[in-house]
Amino acid sequence: MKNIVGKRVQEARRKFSPPLSQEALAARLKLEGWNISRGTLSKIEAGIRRVTDFEVMALARTLKVSPKRLLNKQLFESLLKKHRGKQESKSKNIPRSIAPTSDL
Repeated sequence: MKNIVGKRVQEARRKFSPPLSQEALAARLKLEGWNISRGTLSKIEAGIRRVTDFEVMALARTLKVSPKRLLNKQLFESLLKKHRGKQESKSKNIPRSIAPTSDL
């Protein structure tokens, strides 16, 4: 997963009144100055494509939700915990001969 906003974008798009298709959302975003295709929007919603801060703001503005709403805090915390666990297990596998020491 490369972004945490995708599922929330999809939810907001479907809850929009009236609900927006990906094609309709892409058209609205183009009017806001972001030339995005339906396919790229699909990749964002699937969590495959990274999303910049500018893009989060454009999505939020177009979908009439706050950027905070798109930034799923629970998912972020879950992914951060998983990432930290991977980092800890990697550092445990470093051979002693190259492990950092505190003798500096």
